Amino acid sequence: MVVELSYEQVRRRAPEDIVHCRSTAELSPLKEIIGQDRAVKALQFGLKIKERGFNIYVAGRPGTGRKTAIVNFLEELAKTRPVPPDWCYVNNFDDPYRPKALRLPAGTGAEFQKNMEWFVSEMRKALTKAFESEEYAKRREETLAAIEAERTELTNRVSLMARKAGFLLQRSPVGLLIVPVVDGKPVSDQEFAQLPPDVRSEIQRRREALQDELRGALRQFRELERKAEAAIVELNKKVATYAMEHLFQMLLERYGDIDEVREFLEDVKKDILDNLPVILGKGQARPQQPQLPFPFPGLAEDPTDRYRVNLLVDNSKCEGAPVVMELNPTHQRLFGMIEKEARFGALTTDYTMIRGGSAHRANGGFLILPVEDLLSNPLAWDSLKRTIMNERLEIEEVQARLGFPMTKTLTPEPIPFDAKVILIGSPKLYYLLYSLDRDFKELFKVKADFTTMDWNEENVKKYACFMCTVCNKENLRHLDPSGIAAIIEYSARLAADQRKLSTRFAEIADIIREASFYAAEEGAEHISKRHVDRALEERVYRSNLIQEKIEEMIARGVLLIDTDGEKVGQVNGLAVLSLGDYGFGKPNRVTASVAVGRDGIIDIEREAKMGGPIHTKGVLILSGYLNGRYAQDKPLSLSARLVFEQSYSGVEGDSASSAELYAILSALSGKPIKQYLAVTGSVNQKGEVQAIGGVNEKIEGFYEVCKARGLTGRQGVVIPASNVENLMLKEEVVEAIKAGRFHIYPVRTIDEGIEILTGVRAGERRPDGTYEEGAINHLVQERLREMAERIKEYPR
Repeated sequence: MVVELSYEQVRRRAPEDIVHCRSTAELSPLKEIIGQDRAVKALQFGLKIKERGFNIYVAGRPGTGRKTAIVNFLEELAKTRPVPPDWCYVNNFDDPYRPKALRLPAGTGAEFQKNMEWFVSEMRKALTKAFESEEYAKRREETLAAIEAERTELTNRVSLMARKAGFLLQRSPVGLLIVPVVDGKPVSDQEFAQLPPDVRSEIQRRREALQDELRGALRQFRELERKAEAAIVELNKKVATYAMEHLFQMLLERYGDIDEVREFLEDVKKDILDNLPVILGKGQARPQQPQLPFPFPGLAEDPTDRYRVNLLVDNSKCEGAPVVMELNPTHQRLFGMIEKEARFGALTTDYTMIRGGSAHRANGGFLILPVEDLLSNPLAWDSLKRTIMNERLEIEEVQARLGFPMTKTLTPEPIPFDAKVILIGSPKLYYLLYSLDRDFKELFKVKADFTTMDWNEENVKKYACFMCTVCNKENLRHLDPSGIAAIIEYSARLAADQRKLSTRFAEIADIIREASFYAAEEGAEHISKRHVDRALEERVYRSNLIQEKIEEMIARGVLLIDTDGEKVGQVNGLAVLSLGDYGFGKPNRVTASVAVGRDGIIDIEREAKMGGPIHTKGVLILSGYLNGRYAQDKPLSLSARLVFEQSYSGVEGDSASSAELYAILSALSGKPIKQYLAVTGSVNQKGEVQAIGGVNEKIEGFYEVCKARGLTGRQGVVIPASNVENLMLKEEVVEAIKAGRFHIYPVRTIDEGIEILTGVRAGERRPDGTYEEGAINHLVQERLREMAERIKEYPR
C-alpha cells in the first residue's frame, strides 16, 4: 500500500547549528577545492607526472567554480616549483630574417636588456672620446707617415718620368691626368687641338708610351691606398677594441657563464668593429646583411638599435612557476605576433617588434584555457596541438597559415615549450574531441570531473568557508547561522538531491550578493534566512512572467486543466519548461481514446511530427507493457490514440509515459481518474515506474495551479518512489503538505499508481492468468478480450 510522504520527507532541513559559529566572519577563507576528491586526485596525478601527453581536461558544468578552484589550486602548487627562465630575442647578425632566442635565468632578462642599453650609451661615449683624442690623431698620423713617404717617393719618380717624356702629371677626381708640355708650358685640350698635326701625332705617340710605363706605377698607387686604408681600419679596430674592452668585460663578468649571451656579445663586438664609420657617423656601413623586404627602421636612424634586446618573457616577479589563464585564446594572444609599423607608405618590422603570447608567459608553468573559446578561434586549436607535440613555441604570421600570399618576413628562432596545459570545458565537448580528434586522446590523457558533492559535515563546513571567502573578497555582509542553513538547503535544491550539495558556486555567490543587498537595505548586521529567501523570491519574480501568464490562462480556462472531479481517459501530466535562466513546471492534459482495431497505440504527437525520439520510445514501451500483461492468450486488437492536449511546441522526453499509460488503462477499464491529482514518471515494459528529472519544479507547478483555484485538501502529485531523495520543495509547498492541504504519493509500479488515481484496486494476477473481478486489471483484460472477439467479425 502506498503511503503518502510526510512534510519531513519532501525537504531536507539544515539545522541552524550546522556550523558552530555566530557568523561566517569567524571562519577561515577557503583555500582548497571542496567536495571534489575525484577531480583533485586526477589533478594531482596530471600535474605531477612528467611524461609527454599528460595534459588535463577539467570537465564540469559552467558556474561550478572550476576556473577559480583550478587557479587557486595551481597557485599553491606553483609556489613549490622553480621559476622558469626569461626569454629574449636578439638580432641575428648572420641572418637577420631569423632572430635568435636567448634563455636567461629568471629575473635576468630585464636586467640584461637595461645593461645592453647602458652598454650602447657608454660605447658611443667611449668611441667618440677615443677617436677625438690627440693620441688617436698622433697614432693615425704615424700610421700614415711611412705610407705617405712611399707615396711621395713614387709620385716624384712618376713626375720625373713624365717630365722627361714632355708631360706634366696633375691629380683630378678621376685619377692622374697626363698634360702635354709645349715650350715649357702645360697645354689645354683646346690648345692641343690647334697644334700642327705632326706635333700632335708626336705628342700622342709619347703619351701612349708614357701611359704604358705609368700603369705599373698606378697599380702601386692603388696598392698604397689599400694599404693605408687597411692600416687605418686596423688602427681603428685596435683603438675601438681598447676603448670598449672594459664595457664588454663588465658584461661578460655578469653573463659570461651563459653561452648564448657570450656568443651574442662576441657578435655585437664584431659588428661594431665592422661598422665603425657608421656608428661614428662618418660614413656608410659595408653591406653586412641582405636588404629586407621589411627593412629595419631603426638602422636608418640609429645603427646601434641592432644591439637592443627584446625582452619576450620576464619572470622577475614570479614566486614560482607561472599560472596563466587566457580567457580569449586567439592565435595571436596565445602564440604571439610580429608587429609592423608603416613608414613612408611601407610596412617595416624588426626583431624588437616580436611579441610573445600567453603560451610564452606560461612556459615552465601552467596554461589554463577555456576549450569552447579555444575551438571557436581559427588556427588556435591546431597551433596548440602542434606546440604540445613538437614541444616548441613558434611565432608565425597568421596570414601565412591561412594561405594568403605574403612577402618575406621574420622567422624567429623557436623556443622550447614545457608547460602543463589545462583545458576547462563541458563533458560533452570532452567526448566529442575524444571521438573526433585523433590527437586529443594522445595530448590530454588526464580527465578531472567536477560534479556535485556529498552533504556531510566536512563539506558543509567547507561550504561555509566558501561563503566566508565570497563575503571577505567582495566586502559583503556575513551570514548568520540561519543564513548559512538557508544557503546549504538552496545548494541541495540546485543539486536536486537531499544527499548532495551543488558545486554551482557562481550561482551560490550571486544569491549571497543579492541577499547581502537586501540585508544592507534593511540595515541588518548579518545575512539571515529571510534575506536569502527574499533574494530567491525576487530572482523568481524577475524571471517568471511566462509562468504567471500560463497560470493565468489556466485559471481563465484558456488552457484546459481540471483540478477537481474525475474523468475517464484523461489525466494531468507534468512537464518542465526551461526559459534559459528559469525553469518551471506546467501541467498538461493527456487524453486517450480506444477502439477496436489493429493499429495499436498511435502517438498523435509523433504523427504530427511534434514528438521527439525519446517521447516516441516511451510510447512504444506502452505497447510492450500491454502485450506482456494482457495479450498472452489473444492478440492485442486495439486502436488507441494518445495526445497532449493544447500542445503546440512539440513534446520530448518520457517522463509522461506513465501518465499516458494511466489514461489508456482508464479508457479501457472505464474507471475515471481523479483530476485533482497530477502524475509524473516514466515506465518500463514490466510496469515499474522510473525516476525523472525536474521533480521539484513539476510538483510546484501543479501546486501553483491548485492554489490559484483553491486548495481542497485532496490535491497532490503521484511521483516515482525513486525520486523521493530528489525532493527539495519550496517552504510554501512543505507547509501545505504539513497542513494536509496537498499530498505527494510515491509509487513503484503502475498498479500502485492506478489505485491512487482511480480509487479502485489494481488486482493481482491469478495462476490461470486472470484477475479478481472488479479490479482495474480485470476490467482491462475483459475489454481487450471483447475487442479481440469483435475484430474477428472484420477479417482483413
